[in-house]
Amino acid sequence: MVYTSVINGRIGSPIKGKIGVLIEEHFDQTEFRKFNEYFPKRGYQVDYISHLWGNSELTFGGNPDNGVVEDYVTVTMEVNDIDPSDYKGIICIGAYAMDRLRYQVSVRKGQKNQAPAVVFLRKAMETNGLKLGAICHSLWLFCADSDLIKGRQVTCAHNIICDVENAGGEVVYEGDATAEIVVDGNLITGKHPGFVDRFMEVFVEEIEMNRIAPGLNLGEAEYADREEDFCLVR
Repeated sequence: MVYTSVINGRIGSPIKGKIGVLIEEHFDQTEFRKFNEYFPKRGYQVDYISHLWGNSELTFGGNPDNGVVEDYVTVTMEVNDIDPSDYKGIICIGAYAMDRLRYQVSVRKGQKNQAPAVVFLRKAMETNGLKLGAICHSLWLFCADSDLIKGRQVTCAHNIICDVENAGGEVVYEGDATAEIVVDGNLITGKHPGFVDRFMEVFVEEIEMNRIAPGLNLGEAEYADREEDFCLVR
């Protein structure tokens, strides 16, 4: 059995820039391994980011496959200290990590969720040119504030369709299932880890469209080509 451990919360070199990944305990191990392999090969440093609760670092384990936790990451980057504009993209990793990151110590009736990761996500959503990604269960973090997802076309694991739709998200269906990949403006969503390879490819494509031609408006032919592979919202 192969165990994966990321000690300082960073993988690769920022040749083309950095991709931040929000993470906590019970993250998806398949996505974790794939992110660590694919993005650095494409020239992007992967930074793992979390709320550290006043600690200089915290170590998180993956969601156990077959009852065994195989992957660990030690995070040193506090989400409260992160400027979203330092990144080309921000991804919320799947499994149950995002549910943990939306936890609030204190709550008040009528007050928007003030969990540090949710506050960060609001800033990220407003950052010009920044791509945001969510896969599987990770739209749970967006559901913590309906303003983050209301009216956005997305896909997700079947388990959380009700959560997403109740928060105002517009889930895209393909037959009797949710879509594999959906792109709605700056938001790229994937159904589950079975489609993580395509999710990563599309995420980088969206980043590099900004890098190569900021503000580019695709023509009908280009849109048609891309819509063959996934749902693209103009």
